[in-house]
Amino acid sequence: MSAQPITLVTAAAGKTGRHTALALLSRGLPVRAMVHREDTRSAALRRRGAEVLVGNVSDVRDVRNALDGVQRAYWAAPVAPNALEAATLFAAIAEEKRLEVVVSMSQWLAEPGHLSAQTRAAWLADRVFDWMPTVGSITVNPGFFAESYTYTLDAVAQFGVLTLPFGDGLNAPPSNQDIAAVAAALLVDPGPHLGCSYRPTGPELLSPSGYAEVLSRVFGRTIRYLDIPFAVFAKSARSIGFDEYTLIQLKWYVDELKRGTFAIDAPTDVVERITGRPPEDMETIARRYLATMAGTKRGPAGMARAMSLLTRSVVTPAPNRTRYLRTFQDGAPIGALSIDSDLWQTTHARDRMRDVQISATSAGAR
Repeated sequence: MSAQPITLVTAAAGKTGRHTALALLSRGLPVRAMVHREDTRSAALRRRGAEVLVGNVSDVRDVRNALDGVQRAYWAAPVAPNALEAATLFAAIAEEKRLEVVVSMSQWLAEPGHLSAQTRAAWLADRVFDWMPTVGSITVNPGFFAESYTYTLDAVAQFGVLTLPFGDGLNAPPSNQDIAAVAAALLVDPGPHLGCSYRPTGPELLSPSGYAEVLSRVFGRTIRYLDIPFAVFAKSARSIGFDEYTLIQLKWYVDELKRGTFAIDAPTDVVERITGRPPEDMETIARRYLATMAGTKRGPAGMARAMSLLTRSVVTPAPNRTRYLRTFQDGAPIGALSIDSDLWQTTHARDRMRDVQISATSAGAR
């Protein structure tokens, strides 16, 4: 392995990419941060010492430029219909540029016959990265992120009600920071982990009602959980900028949450084992979001903002699932949820997932 290797971080202004880049920079390691556009987030990375490069992971010229002179890379898959094409391009150029290792973001749900197009693509992308002949591969496959519980915190602050479509689903949600800390640690010392897959989680299983109890402590007053239809949640999410493709994938993931998929073999010890510190709990995560999130201070201004957002969500149309299926899946849902897949159940049993050797043969050859 190279001394002081340069690491490329894709989606470096995004949910886990930014924290991965910052974690590497904090160790004094050189980072090339690939971002979609110049903005305050890219400027902050540049101030911390990152080399910032604006580019598109679907453009072969941009990917070649980004990987030129790089030894290691963090691949954060785009949530987009072309996610598999982008991953395949990245793997091909990583091989062309003779990288040491790619740490790739996947999914706990990854399964070739899933109802979600994004999840099917994630499973295939895992295979593509594993098949790189000379480049090492390590997979990080978290489940349902803690951030998904925070989208309505501004409304919680004003109305005292946590509105989410999560049923009674149990989950041990990992923070973006913990996922990134795992990825960064693997990039710093990839050798012992080549060919492995790691599932970071939070420290405990929690239901939405349990999360409401956490928020009651945070806010210092009773917060009640109200399970709402997904269509209502989707209208609100769409009104603040979520695109239709993302929301359709999220619908399947919420179904998995309600069926208990993310509770299987959770929590794990991955965060502490890989980073040397325990994972963040939901109270810590909630307090951090509340410290920076607009509209979470009670008062006339916060209430006015909450009412404005509520009005906007009421008039925003829900995602058109029929049009999506017609466009992306030939008019009908394909496959099944992971929880209903015998293949997924077999490959995700604890004795297979503790440190899965994705491809023992190819890892041994490296």
